[in-house]
Amino acid sequence: MNTNHSAPSGLFVGLATIDVIHAVDRMPTPNEKVDATAQALAAGGPAANAAVTFAHLGGSATLVTAVGRHRLAEIIRSDLSEHGVRIEDASPHRDEPPTVASIAVSGGHGDRAVIAYTSGAGDIEVPDGLAALVEHSDVVLIDGHHPPLARAAAEAARRLGRRTVLDGGRWRPSFEELLPHVDVAVCSADFRPPGCRTDADVFGRLAAYGVRWTAVTHGEAPIAWRGPGASGEVPAPAVEVVDTLGAGDVFHGSLCHQFASRTGPEDGDWFTSCLARAAVDAARSCTSFGSRTWLRNDGVA
Repeated sequence: MNTNHSAPSGLFVGLATIDVIHAVDRMPTPNEKVDATAQALAAGGPAANAAVTFAHLGGSATLVTAVGRHRLAEIIRSDLSEHGVRIEDASPHRDEPPTVASIAVSGGHGDRAVIAYTSGAGDIEVPDGLAALVEHSDVVLIDGHHPPLARAAAEAARRLGRRTVLDGGRWRPSFEELLPHVDVAVCSADFRPPGCRTDADVFGRLAAYGVRWTAVTHGEAPIAWRGPGASGEVPAPAVEVVDTLGAGDVFHGSLCHQFASRTGPEDGDWFTSCLARAAVDAARSCTSFGSRTWLRNDGVA
């Protein structure tokens, strides 16, 4: 939690990609070509988009990721710099191109299809200054990509007393070693550790790892949550959905900003208030095409 009058500081650890996004009236069938009604190009990835949201809301955001020196990496650097995010590259000598995701967004309901190839990450090095970045942050978000970075950041955050937030899009085996260092886990409905079939199962499993606060998002349905001695639901705002791409990332970035900005006791009212504001920002991001248009349209409260 930020204890002075400076801007809240967030450290985001995980994936950065290039997203090539097309709006289509309908998804193509095999061997069919369809015309797009709009297109967009931006940096993507859970941690990257969360960092952009955090910066948009007035925070100081740093992203620890693997970008490299391929000419395509400049697209990532330029977009994130434009949106106020500082990059700490854990793979500065990588010659391979960064991950490029091809995304089709279907008109009318915002459903999407994604094709992406993620290259190996054997050249990632934990930056020497990672602990210092953690120490100077009010909150640390980890998306589970680049496990060596994720674990090093989570361990440093626990050691230094910084709140650690996990973006749980889907279960990854590397989470077994990561979760004991996580304070807050916000997961999608697709996040299912082995043997877990329901939200209640997920809550129980993550509590066994020592996670204090957990929430599971369900798109337009209410957000289920559980914490020490309390549980409940937070409604998701109703909006006219155009594109759901990156909405979960926006949710996490906004939630981190709430955690870093708010004062008061860490109780159920605190958690639900933070979740409610994050849900509003995520809903706003669904009302326009692409992952950046909502930033231009948004009047930050």
